Amino acid sequence: MFNKILVANRGEIARRIILACRELGVRAVAVYSEADQGAPWSRLADESYPLPGVTAAESYLNQAAIFEIARTSGVDAIHPGYGFLSENAHFAQACADNGFVFIGPSPEAMELMGSKASAREVAQRAGVPVVPGVDGAGHSDADLMAAAGQIGYPVLIKASAGGGGKGMRVVWSAEALDGALQAARKEARNSFGDDHILLEKFFTEIHHVEIQVLADQHGRILHLFERECSIQRRHQKIIEESPAPVIQNDDLRLRMAEAAVSLTRTANYVNAGTVEFIVDEAGDFYFLEMNTRLQVEHPITELVAGLDLAVWQIRIASGERLPFDQSAIRQRGHAIECRIYAEDPANQFLPSIGEISFYQPPFGPGVRVDDGIETGTQVSPYYDPMLAKVIAWGATRGEAIAKMTRALRDTIVLGVTTNISYLLAILQEQAFLDGRTNTNYLDEHFADWQPAVSVSESDWLAIAALETLRGGGKRLAGTAVTVDETQPDPWNELTAWRNVNLV
Repeated sequence: MFNKILVANRGEIARRIILACRELGVRAVAVYSEADQGAPWSRLADESYPLPGVTAAESYLNQAAIFEIARTSGVDAIHPGYGFLSENAHFAQACADNGFVFIGPSPEAMELMGSKASAREVAQRAGVPVVPGVDGAGHSDADLMAAAGQIGYPVLIKASAGGGGKGMRVVWSAEALDGALQAARKEARNSFGDDHILLEKFFTEIHHVEIQVLADQHGRILHLFERECSIQRRHQKIIEESPAPVIQNDDLRLRMAEAAVSLTRTANYVNAGTVEFIVDEAGDFYFLEMNTRLQVEHPITELVAGLDLAVWQIRIASGERLPFDQSAIRQRGHAIECRIYAEDPANQFLPSIGEISFYQPPFGPGVRVDDGIETGTQVSPYYDPMLAKVIAWGATRGEAIAKMTRALRDTIVLGVTTNISYLLAILQEQAFLDGRTNTNYLDEHFADWQPAVSVSESDWLAIAALETLRGGGKRLAGTAVTVDETQPDPWNELTAWRNVNLV
């Protein structure tokens, strides 16, 4: 086992990995940018070091600075978390070149599966169904337009090196294809430095289902069943579930899991990874891509499968064998994850920045919170606006939804606008309760959504009332509410007022 690990990330995933290190008795080293000085994860680690600048490029993507800290602190390994450098094959190779173990797949496997084009080839070699389409490499626009006609509209343009919806365009007619190709190439080049694109059939009614895999260095590959991630805004997931509501029979589940394991083996992939599929209304599935890292939504698999994925990432990277086989893994109950973002769903999901003046996470049986914030945290414009993940587990899907609903209602984030009320509206919508969701769900059901009440204002008033009852006297930041500290505490007043009902 390693002696010391550097966590090359921030926020809730940095805290998550640091906790995994502590569970294994491994010392954890945190890094933080100038914008994240004093952040919770930096205090949780055994050691923490500053990175220069505030932007991602200056700080968390600064490989030279990260390697300098790794050498100074004397770590054995580097865990990239997700995002930033987690799927950068050059960084993984640089770790090895500098004498550090990269906690993740090999650079070769990462590069192979990180390209949508080569990943598609691997899937075909593994006998995994792929979406009808064509690789744009070496093809002219005229070639691609002819291919689109054969595939049939609508078609989807995707950046081969992309993710998060960047370089992605849905084209509904031949007349719109030329302009969409140019726009997709430009966005892919600007976002990833690579304008390689793919052209695929676009399915209008699909479900996004992924299989979690875990592979050790000794040839054992296991799947940890599936997650459904169909509820997305702008190709970004906001609610995930396991088991997947769309999978109604074990035969489909087993076939998808076996396909994921076959692809993982063909790619010579080691460590944790996720094989993503689309499932159509007929119940047919097609390979989408492979994420060569720990997923944001990994906690729901942990709760259902009973395994700590972050811990096993570290164990596998240190050379340990998986001590159990596939028959030992079972799905137990149902888990749901909701991502809390500092954004305004009623205003085109615009990010909200500023200070979190009050934060209260939920708690209770069956509720887990992965976060990287606290009261006083500054939400900056430089990083992803996700603040926390709330995860709920229940014996049934209905129980998990009920726990999640209660948990979100108990969550208070003041000072910035969040999507909590939006998430609550989704959880209470009948189509969601019935499990009738697909990747168009939000466009079909919440395109014009507006909050029923001003949640932030009512919360501020509640906090103001609590401050009054406590005899507080400070002005509440970000509001027009002032607490008068000269007023006596009503709970201690010896008057005729009583807090009971008299009949």
